[in-house]
Amino acid sequence: MNLTVRNEHSDDLDTISQLTEAAFRNEEHSSHTEQFIVTALRNAGQLSVSLVAVEDGKIIGHVAISPVTISSGATGWYGLGPISVWPERQHQGIGSALMKAALAQLQSLGGVGCVVLGNPDYYGRFGFKHQPELTLPGVPQEYFQTLSFGADFPTGEVKYHAAFEATE
Repeated sequence: MNLTVRNEHSDDLDTISQLTEAAFRNEEHSSHTEQFIVTALRNAGQLSVSLVAVEDGKIIGHVAISPVTISSGATGWYGLGPISVWPERQHQGIGSALMKAALAQLQSLGGVGCVVLGNPDYYGRFGFKHQPELTLPGVPQEYFQTLSFGADFPTGEVKYHAAFEATE
């Protein structure tokens, strides 16, 4: 596999939207609005990290990271997601490559930690863990996980940007 991970370009946007929609189309625990969320985050200037995985000139994956707010006032925390890979290319290490690159870029930008809502078995491989003191209201808490880049874990409720409510 000749995989390259790079920052998104303006001519990638349509492909990223199509890819994100396809990646979540059959996901049971999905709002099926992830492609709208990415666009809304971008339009709001809230995509702190937006990377694509490219193989032979074709985009095959995408990951987004955006700032979150924490009720305690802790700063420097971000939310990972959505992360998308074309369905026929899933389970081939593309998502893992995107995760590692995105987390490394977030650290280089000065992020102190990251949260994610998703499968604990998958995200646990990258160091994410459930921290009971940090919550996301309205979701099963075992699926809300945190990764610190050395900072203490904050306490409180996490809130994602309003773009996560986008439906079109």
